[in-house]
Amino acid sequence: MTSKYLLLFIFALTSTAFSQSKEELAAKDFFWGDNDQYKNANDIPAELSNESAVIIYKNENYDFHKYGKNVTYTTSVRKRIKLLDKAAVEEFSEFAFTRRFRSSKGRYSWKVKGDTYVGVKIIKPDGSITEIDVEKDAVEVDGETKLAISNLEVGDIIDYYSYKNEPFKSTYAFGFEPVETSLNEEYPIMDFKLFFETENDFFINFKSFNGAPDLQEIATDKKNMRRYELTETNIAKREYTRWFYPLVELPSYKFQVYFARSGKFEDRALAFLPEKETIIKTTVSQDEVLDLYDNRFKPDGDVGDVKSFFKGKEFKNDSEKVVAAYYYMRHFYLTRYLEAFYAREASISAYPFMVYGNNVVFIQNQKQFIRHFTEFLKRQKIDYSIVVGKKRYDGSIDELLIERNVNVMVKINTAEPLYAEFFSPHTNINEFSPLMEGTDVLLLSSKKNKRIIDKIDRGTLPTSSYEDNETKKEMILNFNDDFSGLSMTAVNSFKGHNKGEQQYDRLLFSDYVFEDYKKYDTESWIEVTRGKKNKIKFQKEMDALIEKLKNNQKEKFEASAQGEYGIEDIEDYNFIINDNGRYALDSYFTFTENFTAKNALIKKAGPNYIVEIGKLIGGQIDLDEKERQRTENVHLPHPRVFNYTIKLNIPEGYTVAGLDKLNKNVDNSTGAFISTAKIEDDQLIITTSKRYKNYYELNSDWSKMIVFLDEANQFTNEKVLLKKL
Repeated sequence: MTSKYLLLFIFALTSTAFSQSKEELAAKDFFWGDNDQYKNANDIPAELSNESAVIIYKNENYDFHKYGKNVTYTTSVRKRIKLLDKAAVEEFSEFAFTRRFRSSKGRYSWKVKGDTYVGVKIIKPDGSITEIDVEKDAVEVDGETKLAISNLEVGDIIDYYSYKNEPFKSTYAFGFEPVETSLNEEYPIMDFKLFFETENDFFINFKSFNGAPDLQEIATDKKNMRRYELTETNIAKREYTRWFYPLVELPSYKFQVYFARSGKFEDRALAFLPEKETIIKTTVSQDEVLDLYDNRFKPDGDVGDVKSFFKGKEFKNDSEKVVAAYYYMRHFYLTRYLEAFYAREASISAYPFMVYGNNVVFIQNQKQFIRHFTEFLKRQKIDYSIVVGKKRYDGSIDELLIERNVNVMVKINTAEPLYAEFFSPHTNINEFSPLMEGTDVLLLSSKKNKRIIDKIDRGTLPTSSYEDNETKKEMILNFNDDFSGLSMTAVNSFKGHNKGEQQYDRLLFSDYVFEDYKKYDTESWIEVTRGKKNKIKFQKEMDALIEKLKNNQKEKFEASAQGEYGIEDIEDYNFIINDNGRYALDSYFTFTENFTAKNALIKKAGPNYIVEIGKLIGGQIDLDEKERQRTENVHLPHPRVFNYTIKLNIPEGYTVAGLDKLNKNVDNSTGAFISTAKIEDDQLIITTSKRYKNYYELNSDWSKMIVFLDEANQFTNEKVLLKKL
């Protein structure tokens, strides 16, 4: 049965059973009391009768209050939904929520426990109402509360609410979780209301986008109390489809509430706060961006280790120097500590970092990286700017509202500009999120004094082409003499944005940290460990850990190969890393895998054999009829290409028929699928190339994408005939 996980909430308990009941009754009265204007709303318009379900009323509430050091955050939601088919009945036949847990907000709040209050009632077509006894019918399973709704039928209305009242303590600036969502849901909404209540010391950033209504202030009789609401009617359902950014395309709203008690905490808040609590902030100016970041990203840090690394080295230009520094920092401030992290995780050593002494500098976040890296650039007298931007799915930089949505990196203004982002074990220079490529950004810099950020300009980030982001596979296929099995060798190569996920999936720390030690002449964790006995013990345990991780990898990748190549029973699976691709974005990460399989990809047809050769390009997108009728624009992660070469060694005494179906050529402005097949030196050689050329396509060009997507999908069904001579 499908579970509908509600946005359910916790409530802090510090009182008696009587007060608990009183709180629950207050929540119930808030939604279903005498002032409930929707208690008799049972009808839907005829034009919605063919929907799976219709939300008659949706109400979201956010309340923020404080008393001394105590802050209370109350959130609640109510939905009244008419169920019109069996799928909707199944969807709402079970709820799951957490009844009690501890507050995660503020300081010293770990002692504060919370409760969830839930109400559910069913309205039958004849008007009879059944209220579910949540306390009686709910069941606790592994810390989660589950509530099954029995006797739910097509035509019923389910009316439910969830209520959270979460108190915590805060004596400093505190930002609540941002909310960014479209008005639309998977079902149409007849009436919607969003309600806010705040008081002094709570600052609101709120903006509506793409035609959503604005937040309206409601008059109150208290000077320090503020109320706001957003209402809308007849909200169309949201179609869930691939390559779609709802915050860009649909009516949406974004908000964040920030709590700051006094001026000094307001100044320390990492947020674009409105001037006063009484103002709803809807825009962020360039000057505000500059004011927030002018001190946070000042160059700072001890780069003496980098200076020592450069001693005696010569570089052709600043670009070469910057690239060398980036990769050295990635090792010196990150990868040389990875062994210690694994030693701690595997309980090999309780205090593995002690071997490095008291001067461990481990760069842990974006801010720390930028300050450290720009300190190096300042000392080398290399010009730079700090890039402030947003990912494409969140809208343009001109729509900046919430600081947490900002992405920051460094642009090095060498002859050919370089970009440096906070590194992970495999991050390359010039590598940043593809979701920022081609976007407009703000550039922070210094007019004269490199320790003061006092200038802001606009810029545009570079883009990559589909050739830059390549997945390349070269496969060699052999059948046994009696055609009972096959052997496959595949060399897999990835570059650009196509390789990162593969590197994190395939590379163990042991596949690259020892290479880094050698490259930079640094000592391993075992080598810096004191005591011969400790060295021997730790080495033995570390070797066992690596062996265990490799065995786990092998099982995982064997299952992955079965799915990718459409082969059920793979045997003798092995893979090796050929090149880890960690020192340039355009270098390939390459690994080779090989395996055998029985009774795979081939079927006997009299004296001949049919080979399902098309399966070797892996699963392709199979569009259903609903997807073909797309009305939304298309937002792709980045341009990319998948180039495959398949070489089938033709068994002696056979020839290949059916090559004509393997030659395809669909190529247009949105993408391509091109394949060729030929016989050469007793080999059937097939090449395929599937290309996504752009980041974005208008809906009017969706039909062009369908053509090459269909051609690629059809190729997976193509077969050749091994014909007996």
